Amino acid sequence: MDDDLRAGTAAAGRIRRADDVLGMQRAARKGGTGPVLHWIAGRTGATVFLTNSAGAPAHQPQAPLRDAERGLALRGARELAERRLGSVAIDQDGLTCIVLPLDGSQGAAAPLLAAVVPHPVPPELPLLLADATSVLSLTWLAEHTRRKQRRLRIAEAGTREAVMHLLLNGHTSVARQIAAALRPALPAMVRVYVIEGPPRIRGQLVGELTDATEDAWIVPCPVYADHLFMLAPGDRTPARVWPPELAAACWIGESTAVPLRETATGYAQAFHALAAARGRPERQASFAANPDLALTIGPAAAAWAEAFISPIRNHRARRAQDPDSAELLATAASWLSFHSRATAHLNIHRNTLSARLTCIQELLGSDLHRLANQAALALALRAIAAEVPPPPEGDAARARETLPTLDELLSLPRVGQWAQQQVRPVTAPGVPACIAETLTAWLRLDAHIGPTATALSISASAVRKRLARSEALLERSLLRSPSAIHDQWLALRALELAESSGVPRHFAGLSGSA
Repeated sequence: MDDDLRAGTAAAGRIRRADDVLGMQRAARKGGTGPVLHWIAGRTGATVFLTNSAGAPAHQPQAPLRDAERGLALRGARELAERRLGSVAIDQDGLTCIVLPLDGSQGAAAPLLAAVVPHPVPPELPLLLADATSVLSLTWLAEHTRRKQRRLRIAEAGTREAVMHLLLNGHTSVARQIAAALRPALPAMVRVYVIEGPPRIRGQLVGELTDATEDAWIVPCPVYADHLFMLAPGDRTPARVWPPELAAACWIGESTAVPLRETATGYAQAFHALAAARGRPERQASFAANPDLALTIGPAAAAWAEAFISPIRNHRARRAQDPDSAELLATAASWLSFHSRATAHLNIHRNTLSARLTCIQELLGSDLHRLANQAALALALRAIAAEVPPPPEGDAARARETLPTLDELLSLPRVGQWAQQQVRPVTAPGVPACIAETLTAWLRLDAHIGPTATALSISASAVRKRLARSEALLERSLLRSPSAIHDQWLALRALELAESSGVPRHFAGLSGSA
Protein backbone atom coordinates (compact mmCIF):
# COMPACT_ATOMS: atom_id res chain seq x y z
CA MET A 1 0.00 0.00 0.00
CA ASP A 2 2.75 2.43 0.90
CA ASP A 3 4.46 1.76 -2.43
CA ASP A 4 1.21 2.34 -4.30
CA LEU A 5 0.62 5.57 -2.38
CA ARG A 6 4.10 6.81 -3.11
CA ALA A 7 3.73 5.88 -6.77
CA GLY A 8 0.39 7.68 -6.95
CA THR A 9 1.80 10.74 -5.26
CA ALA A 10 4.80 10.78 -7.64
CA ALA A 11 2.51 10.44 -10.66
CA ALA A 12 0.31 13.25 -9.38
CA GLY A 13 3.42 15.39 -8.90
CA ARG A 14 4.57 14.73 -12.44
CA ILE A 15 1.14 15.60 -13.80
CA ARG A 16 1.05 18.79 -11.75
CA ARG A 17 4.54 19.71 -12.94
CA ALA A 18 3.57 19.10 -16.57
CA ASP A 19 0.44 21.24 -16.06
CA ASP A 20 2.61 23.99 -14.58
CA VAL A 21 4.96 23.95 -17.58
CA LEU A 22 1.99 24.07 -19.95
CA GLY A 23 0.51 26.95 -17.95
CA MET A 24 3.75 28.92 -18.22
CA GLN A 25 3.97 28.22 -21.95
CA ARG A 26 0.39 29.43 -22.46
CA ALA A 27 1.20 32.60 -20.52
CA ALA A 28 4.32 33.11 -22.65
CA ARG A 29 2.28 32.83 -25.87
CA LYS A 30 -0.15 35.45 -24.55
CA GLY A 31 2.44 38.16 -23.95
CA GLY A 32 5.94 36.94 -23.19
CA THR A 33 7.91 37.51 -20.01
CA GLY A 34 5.42 39.66 -18.09
CA PRO A 35 2.51 37.15 -18.14
CA VAL A 36 4.85 34.28 -17.20
CA LEU A 37 6.10 36.15 -14.12
CA HIS A 38 2.51 37.05 -13.22
CA TRP A 39 1.44 33.40 -13.59
CA ILE A 40 4.26 32.19 -11.31
CA ALA A 41 3.40 34.82 -8.69
CA GLY A 42 -0.26 33.77 -8.74
CA ARG A 43 0.64 30.10 -8.55
CA THR A 44 3.06 30.41 -5.61
CA GLY A 45 2.19 33.63 -3.78
CA ALA A 46 5.81 34.80 -4.17
CA THR A 47 7.11 38.14 -5.46
CA VAL A 48 8.71 37.07 -8.75
CA PHE A 49 10.86 39.32 -10.93
CA LEU A 50 13.90 39.44 -13.20
CA THR A 51 16.94 41.25 -11.87
CA ASN A 52 20.40 42.12 -13.15
CA SER A 53 23.69 41.54 -11.38
CA ALA A 54 23.34 44.90 -9.58
CA GLY A 55 20.00 43.92 -8.05
CA ALA A 56 17.95 46.28 -10.23
CA PRO A 57 14.82 44.92 -11.98
CA ALA A 58 15.57 43.78 -15.54
CA HIS A 59 11.84 43.58 -16.28
CA GLN A 60 9.30 45.97 -14.82
CA PRO A 61 7.59 44.09 -11.92
CA GLN A 62 3.83 44.30 -11.48
CA ALA A 63 4.23 46.02 -8.09
CA PRO A 64 7.14 48.13 -6.79
CA LEU A 65 9.78 46.06 -5.00
CA ARG A 66 10.34 46.61 -1.32
CA ASP A 67 13.83 47.42 -0.08
CA ALA A 68 14.08 44.04 1.65
CA GLU A 69 13.20 42.19 -1.55
CA ARG A 70 15.66 44.23 -3.57
CA GLY A 71 18.41 43.68 -0.99
CA LEU A 72 17.88 39.89 -0.94
CA ALA A 73 18.02 39.77 -4.74
CA LEU A 74 21.27 41.73 -4.74
CA ARG A 75 22.83 39.34 -2.19
CA GLY A 76 21.72 36.37 -4.25
CA ALA A 77 23.14 37.86 -7.46
CA ARG A 78 26.49 38.44 -5.76
CA GLU A 79 26.68 34.91 -4.35
CA LEU A 80 25.86 33.39 -7.72
CA ALA A 81 28.65 35.38 -9.33
CA GLU A 82 31.23 34.83 -6.61
CA ARG A 83 30.60 31.13 -5.96
CA ARG A 84 29.55 30.25 -9.53
CA LEU A 85 26.49 28.36 -8.34
CA GLY A 86 23.55 27.14 -10.39
CA SER A 87 21.11 28.61 -7.87
CA VAL A 88 21.11 30.13 -4.40
CA ALA A 89 18.59 30.53 -1.57
CA ILE A 90 18.97 33.21 1.12
CA ASP A 91 16.96 33.44 4.37
CA GLN A 92 16.61 36.74 6.22
CA ASP A 93 13.98 38.34 8.48
CA GLY A 94 11.33 35.71 7.78
CA LEU A 95 11.84 35.88 4.00
CA THR A 96 13.46 33.46 1.58
CA CYS A 97 14.90 34.60 -1.76
CA ILE A 98 15.66 32.03 -4.45
CA VAL A 99 17.81 33.27 -7.38
CA LEU A 100 18.49 31.33 -10.59
CA PRO A 101 20.23 32.46 -13.81
CA LEU A 102 18.50 32.46 -17.20
CA ASP A 103 20.22 31.15 -20.30
CA GLY A 104 21.64 33.82 -22.60
CA SER A 105 22.89 33.50 -26.17
CA GLN A 106 24.16 35.60 -29.08
CA GLY A 107 26.34 37.54 -26.64
CA ALA A 108 23.33 38.66 -24.60
CA ALA A 109 23.89 38.97 -20.84
CA ALA A 110 20.77 37.25 -19.52
CA PRO A 111 19.19 38.46 -16.25
CA LEU A 112 18.47 36.40 -13.13
CA LEU A 113 15.13 35.02 -11.96
CA ALA A 114 14.38 35.94 -8.34
CA ALA A 115 11.47 34.89 -6.12
CA VAL A 116 10.92 36.23 -2.60
CA VAL A 117 8.42 34.44 -0.37
CA PRO A 118 7.66 34.44 3.40
CA HIS A 119 8.37 31.35 5.47
CA PRO A 120 7.49 28.57 5.06
CA VAL A 121 8.63 28.14 1.45
CA PRO A 122 6.15 26.17 -0.70
CA PRO A 123 7.88 22.82 -1.35
CA GLU A 124 7.21 22.93 -5.09
CA LEU A 125 8.67 26.46 -5.55
CA PRO A 126 12.32 25.56 -6.29
CA LEU A 127 11.36 23.01 -8.97
CA LEU A 128 8.77 25.37 -10.45
CA LEU A 129 11.36 28.16 -10.73
CA ALA A 130 13.85 25.76 -12.34
CA ASP A 131 11.25 24.85 -14.99
CA ALA A 132 10.40 28.55 -15.42
CA THR A 133 13.99 29.43 -16.37
CA SER A 134 13.66 27.54 -19.66
CA VAL A 135 10.45 29.35 -20.62
CA LEU A 136 11.71 32.74 -19.43
CA SER A 137 15.05 32.32 -21.21
CA LEU A 138 13.20 31.99 -24.52
CA THR A 139 10.76 34.86 -23.91
CA TRP A 140 13.46 37.19 -22.63
CA LEU A 141 15.79 36.40 -25.54
CA ALA A 142 12.98 36.99 -28.06
CA GLU A 143 12.14 40.34 -26.44
CA HIS A 144 15.82 41.27 -26.20
CA THR A 145 16.24 40.51 -29.92
CA ARG A 146 13.18 42.57 -30.82
CA ARG A 147 14.51 45.50 -28.79
CA LYS A 148 17.85 45.30 -30.57
CA GLN A 149 16.14 45.12 -33.96
CA ARG A 150 13.99 48.13 -33.07
CA ARG A 151 17.07 50.10 -32.00
CA LEU A 152 18.78 49.16 -35.27
CA ARG A 153 15.73 50.25 -37.28
CA ILE A 154 15.61 53.57 -35.42
CA ALA A 155 19.35 54.07 -35.94
CA GLU A 156 19.10 53.27 -39.64
CA ALA A 157 16.08 55.54 -40.08
CA GLY A 158 17.93 58.35 -38.31
CA THR A 159 21.00 57.80 -40.49
CA ARG A 160 18.92 57.84 -43.67
CA GLU A 161 17.23 61.03 -42.54
CA ALA A 162 20.68 62.51 -41.87
CA VAL A 163 21.72 61.60 -45.43
CA MET A 164 18.64 63.41 -46.74
CA HIS A 165 19.47 66.48 -44.63
CA LEU A 166 23.03 66.47 -46.01
CA LEU A 167 21.81 66.24 -49.60
CA LEU A 168 19.24 69.00 -49.16
CA ASN A 169 21.90 71.24 -47.63
CA GLY A 170 24.45 70.58 -50.36
CA HIS A 171 26.87 68.27 -48.49
CA THR A 172 26.95 65.68 -51.26
CA SER A 173 30.31 64.02 -50.62
CA VAL A 174 29.57 63.37 -46.92
CA ALA A 175 26.12 62.03 -47.83
CA ARG A 176 27.70 59.61 -50.33
CA GLN A 177 30.12 58.28 -47.72
CA ILE A 178 27.39 57.61 -45.17
CA ALA A 179 25.01 56.15 -47.74
CA ALA A 180 27.66 53.71 -48.98
CA ALA A 181 27.49 51.89 -45.63
CA LEU A 182 23.69 51.49 -45.78
CA ARG A 183 22.95 50.71 -49.41
CA PRO A 184 21.83 51.35 -52.00
CA ALA A 185 24.61 53.66 -53.13
CA LEU A 186 23.52 57.13 -54.18
CA PRO A 187 23.48 57.51 -57.99
CA ALA A 188 24.96 60.43 -59.91
CA MET A 189 21.54 61.41 -61.33
CA VAL A 190 18.40 61.22 -59.22
CA ARG A 191 14.68 61.71 -59.51
CA VAL A 192 12.93 63.03 -56.39
CA TYR A 193 9.41 62.03 -55.37
CA VAL A 194 7.31 63.67 -52.67
CA ILE A 195 4.41 61.45 -51.59
CA GLU A 196 1.58 62.94 -49.52
CA GLY A 197 -0.78 60.70 -47.61
CA PRO A 198 -2.36 60.02 -44.20
CA PRO A 199 0.33 59.96 -41.48
CA ARG A 200 -1.20 56.80 -39.98
CA ILE A 201 -0.17 54.70 -43.00
CA ARG A 202 3.26 56.27 -43.52
CA GLY A 203 5.11 53.36 -41.92
CA GLN A 204 3.19 50.87 -44.06
CA LEU A 205 3.96 52.83 -47.22
CA VAL A 206 7.67 52.93 -46.39
CA GLY A 207 7.71 49.12 -46.24
CA GLU A 208 5.73 48.68 -49.46
CA LEU A 209 7.83 51.18 -51.39
CA THR A 210 11.06 49.63 -50.09
CA ASP A 211 9.91 46.23 -51.38
CA ALA A 212 8.76 47.66 -54.73
CA THR A 213 11.80 49.87 -55.39
CA GLU A 214 14.90 48.19 -54.00
CA ASP A 215 17.30 50.78 -55.46
CA ALA A 216 15.52 53.83 -54.00
CA TRP A 217 15.93 55.79 -50.80
CA ILE A 218 12.65 56.25 -48.91
CA VAL A 219 12.67 58.54 -45.88
CA PRO A 220 9.78 60.00 -43.83
CA CYS A 221 9.94 63.75 -44.33
CA PRO A 222 11.14 65.51 -41.14
CA VAL A 223 9.31 68.71 -42.12
CA TYR A 224 5.81 67.41 -42.98
CA ALA A 225 4.28 64.48 -41.08
CA ASP A 226 2.11 63.53 -44.09
CA HIS A 227 5.00 63.41 -46.59
CA LEU A 228 7.45 60.75 -47.73
CA PHE A 229 10.66 61.64 -49.54
CA MET A 230 11.85 59.15 -52.18
CA LEU A 231 15.12 59.37 -54.07
CA ALA A 232 15.30 57.09 -57.13
CA PRO A 233 17.92 56.71 -59.88
CA GLY A 234 17.35 59.35 -62.55
CA ASP A 235 18.95 57.54 -65.46
CA ARG A 236 15.95 55.32 -66.16
CA THR A 237 12.26 55.59 -67.00
CA PRO A 238 10.32 57.32 -64.20
CA ALA A 239 8.22 55.15 -61.92
CA ARG A 240 4.64 54.81 -63.18
CA VAL A 241 3.29 51.77 -61.31
CA TRP A 242 2.72 52.26 -57.60
CA PRO A 243 1.34 49.92 -54.92
CA PRO A 244 -2.50 50.00 -55.02
CA GLU A 245 -2.78 51.43 -51.49
CA LEU A 246 -0.40 54.22 -52.44
CA ALA A 247 -2.18 55.12 -55.67
CA ALA A 248 -5.59 55.19 -53.95
CA ALA A 249 -4.72 57.09 -50.78
CA CYS A 250 -1.84 59.41 -51.72
CA TRP A 251 -0.73 62.15 -54.08
CA ILE A 252 2.65 61.90 -55.81
CA GLY A 253 4.88 64.68 -57.15
CA GLU A 254 7.84 63.79 -59.36
CA SER A 255 10.86 65.90 -60.27
CA THR A 256 12.90 65.87 -63.44
CA ALA A 257 16.21 63.99 -63.43
CA VAL A 258 18.76 66.18 -61.63
CA PRO A 259 22.38 65.69 -60.53
CA LEU A 260 22.72 64.37 -56.99
CA ARG A 261 24.28 67.66 -55.85
CA GLU A 262 21.02 69.39 -56.89
CA THR A 263 18.76 67.21 -54.73
CA ALA A 264 17.34 70.35 -53.11
CA THR A 265 16.24 71.57 -56.55
CA GLY A 266 14.68 68.18 -57.25
CA TYR A 267 12.83 68.34 -53.95
CA ALA A 268 11.39 71.77 -54.77
CA GLN A 269 10.34 70.48 -58.21
CA ALA A 270 8.62 67.42 -56.73
CA PHE A 271 6.88 69.61 -54.16
CA HIS A 272 5.49 71.85 -56.91
CA ALA A 273 4.43 68.78 -58.91
CA LEU A 274 2.60 67.57 -55.80
CA ALA A 275 0.52 70.77 -55.83
CA ALA A 276 -0.50 69.94 -59.41
CA ALA A 277 -1.23 66.30 -58.52
CA ARG A 278 -3.85 67.32 -55.95
CA GLY A 279 -6.08 68.57 -58.76
CA ARG A 280 -5.73 65.53 -61.04
CA PRO A 281 -7.80 62.35 -61.01
CA GLU A 282 -4.68 60.19 -61.43
CA ARG A 283 -3.32 61.80 -58.21
CA GLN A 284 0.23 62.19 -59.57
CA ALA A 285 2.11 64.74 -61.66
CA SER A 286 5.58 65.41 -63.02
CA PHE A 287 7.26 68.78 -62.71
CA ALA A 288 6.49 71.15 -65.57
CA ALA A 289 9.75 73.02 -66.02
CA ASN A 290 9.82 76.76 -66.64
CA PRO A 291 12.85 78.90 -67.50
CA ASP A 292 14.82 79.91 -64.42
CA LEU A 293 14.81 83.67 -63.76
CA ALA A 294 18.48 83.81 -62.75
CA LEU A 295 19.51 82.08 -65.97
CA THR A 296 17.10 84.29 -67.95
CA ILE A 297 18.76 87.44 -66.61
CA GLY A 298 22.21 86.04 -67.36
CA PRO A 299 25.63 87.27 -66.18
CA ALA A 300 24.20 90.48 -64.72
CA ALA A 301 22.32 88.33 -62.18
CA ALA A 302 25.60 86.86 -60.91
CA ALA A 303 27.20 90.27 -60.38
CA TRP A 304 24.09 91.65 -58.67
CA ALA A 305 23.71 88.56 -56.47
CA GLU A 306 27.33 88.66 -55.28
CA ALA A 307 26.95 92.28 -54.30
CA PHE A 308 23.59 91.63 -52.65
CA ILE A 309 24.77 88.84 -50.34
CA SER A 310 28.32 90.17 -49.81
CA PRO A 311 27.44 91.40 -46.28
CA ILE A 312 26.63 87.81 -45.33
CA ARG A 313 29.63 86.36 -47.18
CA ASN A 314 31.97 88.80 -45.40
CA HIS A 315 30.51 88.06 -41.97
CA ARG A 316 32.91 86.61 -39.40
CA ALA A 317 31.62 84.97 -36.22
CA ARG A 318 32.76 86.79 -33.09
CA ARG A 319 32.45 83.77 -30.81
CA ALA A 320 32.93 80.06 -31.39
CA GLN A 321 29.22 79.38 -30.83
CA ASP A 322 28.06 82.10 -33.26
CA PRO A 323 27.09 81.13 -36.83
CA ASP A 324 29.59 81.82 -39.59
CA SER A 325 28.74 83.03 -43.10
CA ALA A 326 28.11 79.52 -44.45
CA GLU A 327 25.64 78.74 -41.66
CA LEU A 328 23.84 82.04 -42.20
CA LEU A 329 23.52 81.41 -45.95
CA ALA A 330 22.21 77.89 -45.30
CA THR A 331 19.75 79.28 -42.75
CA ALA A 332 18.55 81.95 -45.17
CA ALA A 333 17.97 79.39 -47.92
CA SER A 334 16.16 77.01 -45.57
CA TRP A 335 13.96 79.74 -44.08
CA LEU A 336 12.97 81.04 -47.52
CA SER A 337 11.95 77.50 -48.46
CA PHE A 338 10.32 76.34 -45.21
CA HIS A 339 9.84 79.44 -43.00
CA SER A 340 9.13 78.27 -39.42
CA ARG A 341 9.59 74.62 -40.44
CA ALA A 342 13.24 75.38 -41.16
CA THR A 343 13.88 74.30 -37.56
CA ALA A 344 13.06 70.71 -38.59
CA HIS A 345 14.97 71.02 -41.86
CA LEU A 346 18.12 72.33 -40.15
CA ASN A 347 17.66 70.42 -36.86
CA ILE A 348 17.97 73.59 -34.79
CA HIS A 349 15.90 75.20 -32.02
CA ARG A 350 13.39 77.91 -32.94
CA ASN A 351 15.31 80.42 -30.82
CA THR A 352 18.46 79.62 -32.82
CA LEU A 353 16.55 80.18 -36.06
CA SER A 354 15.16 83.49 -34.79
CA ALA A 355 18.61 84.71 -33.71
CA ARG A 356 20.14 83.81 -37.07
CA LEU A 357 17.34 85.56 -38.99
CA THR A 358 17.86 88.68 -36.89
CA CYS A 359 21.56 88.59 -37.76
CA ILE A 360 20.80 88.14 -41.48
CA GLN A 361 18.36 91.06 -41.48
CA GLU A 362 20.89 93.29 -39.73
CA LEU A 363 23.62 92.36 -42.21
CA LEU A 364 21.40 92.97 -45.24
CA GLY A 365 19.66 95.99 -43.74
CA SER A 366 16.25 94.69 -44.84
CA ASP A 367 13.06 93.43 -43.25
CA LEU A 368 12.59 89.82 -44.31
CA HIS A 369 8.96 89.87 -43.23
CA ARG A 370 8.31 91.85 -46.43
CA LEU A 371 7.75 89.65 -49.45
CA ALA A 372 9.71 91.99 -51.73
CA ASN A 373 12.86 91.54 -49.64
CA GLN A 374 12.35 87.79 -49.41
CA ALA A 375 12.05 87.56 -53.19
CA ALA A 376 15.24 89.55 -53.70
CA LEU A 377 17.21 87.33 -51.31
CA ALA A 378 15.76 84.18 -52.88
CA LEU A 379 16.81 85.34 -56.37
CA ALA A 380 20.32 86.18 -55.16
CA LEU A 381 20.77 82.77 -53.52
CA ARG A 382 19.42 81.02 -56.60
CA ALA A 383 21.78 82.91 -58.90
CA ILE A 384 24.71 81.81 -56.74
CA ALA A 385 23.50 78.20 -56.51
CA ALA A 386 22.79 78.01 -60.25
CA GLU A 387 26.39 79.12 -60.92
CA VAL A 388 25.31 81.74 -63.45
CA PRO A 389 28.51 82.62 -65.32
CA PRO A 390 29.83 86.08 -64.45
CA PRO A 391 30.33 88.68 -67.20
CA PRO A 392 33.70 88.82 -69.03
CA GLU A 393 36.47 90.56 -67.11
CA GLY A 394 36.15 93.87 -68.93
CA ASP A 395 32.39 93.85 -68.62
CA ALA A 396 32.70 92.79 -64.98
CA ALA A 397 34.83 95.83 -64.17
CA ARG A 398 32.26 98.14 -65.76
CA ALA A 399 29.45 96.23 -64.01
CA ARG A 400 31.06 96.86 -60.62
CA GLU A 401 31.10 100.56 -61.37
CA THR A 402 27.44 100.61 -62.44
CA LEU A 403 25.88 97.71 -60.56
CA PRO A 404 22.20 97.35 -61.60
CA THR A 405 19.34 97.39 -59.14
CA LEU A 406 16.84 94.58 -58.97
CA ASP A 407 14.24 96.73 -60.71
CA GLU A 408 16.67 97.34 -63.56
CA LEU A 409 17.23 93.59 -63.92
CA LEU A 410 13.49 92.96 -63.91
CA SER A 411 13.03 95.61 -66.60
CA LEU A 412 15.04 93.64 -69.17
CA PRO A 413 12.86 92.63 -72.17
CA ARG A 414 13.69 88.94 -71.81
CA VAL A 415 12.60 89.11 -68.16
CA GLY A 416 9.30 90.60 -69.28
CA GLN A 417 8.78 87.62 -71.56
CA TRP A 418 9.64 85.28 -68.66
CA ALA A 419 7.12 87.08 -66.46
CA GLN A 420 4.34 86.77 -69.05
CA GLN A 421 4.96 83.03 -69.16
CA GLN A 422 4.76 82.79 -65.36
CA VAL A 423 1.34 84.45 -65.05
CA ARG A 424 -0.22 83.13 -68.28
CA PRO A 425 -1.97 80.14 -66.60
CA VAL A 426 -4.01 82.39 -64.28
CA THR A 427 -4.79 85.00 -66.96
CA ALA A 428 -5.76 82.59 -69.73
CA PRO A 429 -9.20 82.88 -71.36
CA GLY A 430 -11.82 81.04 -69.38
CA VAL A 431 -10.11 81.51 -66.02
CA PRO A 432 -12.26 83.69 -63.71
CA ALA A 433 -10.72 87.13 -63.23
CA CYS A 434 -11.07 86.78 -59.47
CA ILE A 435 -8.30 84.14 -59.45
CA ALA A 436 -5.60 86.52 -60.71
CA GLU A 437 -7.09 89.38 -58.70
CA THR A 438 -6.84 87.38 -55.47
CA LEU A 439 -3.31 86.20 -56.24
CA THR A 440 -2.19 89.77 -56.92
CA ALA A 441 -3.77 91.17 -53.76
CA TRP A 442 -2.24 88.35 -51.70
CA LEU A 443 1.23 89.09 -53.08
CA ARG A 444 0.86 92.82 -52.52
CA LEU A 445 -0.10 92.17 -48.89
CA ASP A 446 2.99 90.06 -48.13
CA ALA A 447 1.07 86.78 -48.53
CA HIS A 448 -1.21 87.37 -45.52
CA ILE A 449 -4.61 85.69 -45.83
CA GLY A 450 -6.51 87.92 -43.38
CA PRO A 451 -5.60 91.32 -44.90
CA THR A 452 -6.23 89.89 -48.38
CA ALA A 453 -9.71 88.79 -47.39
CA THR A 454 -10.41 92.24 -45.93
CA ALA A 455 -9.11 94.03 -49.02
CA LEU A 456 -11.30 91.93 -51.33
CA SER A 457 -14.33 91.83 -48.97
CA ILE A 458 -14.43 88.04 -49.02
CA SER A 459 -13.86 85.35 -46.39
CA ALA A 460 -10.46 83.89 -45.53
CA SER A 461 -11.64 80.47 -46.73
CA ALA A 462 -12.57 82.00 -50.10
CA VAL A 463 -9.05 83.43 -50.40
CA ARG A 464 -7.57 79.99 -49.69
CA LYS A 465 -9.84 78.33 -52.25
CA ARG A 466 -8.84 80.83 -54.94
CA LEU A 467 -5.16 80.41 -54.13
CA ALA A 468 -5.59 76.63 -54.27
CA ARG A 469 -7.10 77.13 -57.73
CA SER A 470 -4.05 79.23 -58.64
CA GLU A 471 -1.81 76.37 -57.49
CA ALA A 472 -3.57 73.95 -59.81
CA LEU A 473 -3.32 76.35 -62.75
CA LEU A 474 0.31 77.31 -62.15
CA GLU A 475 1.28 73.73 -61.19
CA ARG A 476 3.23 75.28 -58.35
CA SER A 477 2.82 75.24 -54.58
CA LEU A 478 1.82 78.58 -53.04
CA LEU A 479 0.25 77.87 -49.65
CA ARG A 480 2.79 75.32 -48.39
CA SER A 481 6.56 75.66 -48.45
CA PRO A 482 8.67 75.32 -50.50
CA SER A 483 6.54 77.76 -52.45
CA ALA A 484 6.71 79.52 -55.81
CA ILE A 485 5.61 82.74 -54.15
CA HIS A 486 8.93 84.51 -54.73
CA ASP A 487 8.89 83.80 -58.46
CA GLN A 488 5.31 85.02 -58.64
CA TRP A 489 6.18 88.27 -56.87
CA LEU A 490 9.16 88.86 -59.17
CA ALA A 491 7.04 88.11 -62.25
CA LEU A 492 4.31 90.53 -61.26
CA ARG A 493 6.87 93.20 -60.40
CA ALA A 494 8.50 92.74 -63.82
CA LEU A 495 5.12 93.12 -65.54
CA GLU A 496 4.43 96.33 -63.65
CA LEU A 497 7.82 97.72 -64.66
CA ALA A 498 7.29 96.73 -68.27
CA GLU A 499 3.92 98.58 -68.33
CA SER A 500 2.76 96.09 -70.91
CA SER A 501 -0.65 96.88 -72.36
CA GLY A 502 -1.26 93.16 -72.79
CA VAL A 503 -1.22 92.55 -69.05
CA PRO A 504 -4.65 92.61 -67.39
CA ARG A 505 -5.37 95.63 -65.23
CA HIS A 506 -5.52 93.62 -62.02
CA PHE A 507 -1.82 92.85 -62.41
CA ALA A 508 -0.86 96.49 -62.37
CA GLY A 509 -0.13 98.53 -59.29
CA LEU A 510 2.24 96.21 -57.44
CA SER A 511 4.17 98.43 -55.09
CA GLY A 512 7.54 98.15 -53.44
CA SER A 513 10.93 97.11 -54.70
CA ALA A 514 13.89 95.34 -53.15
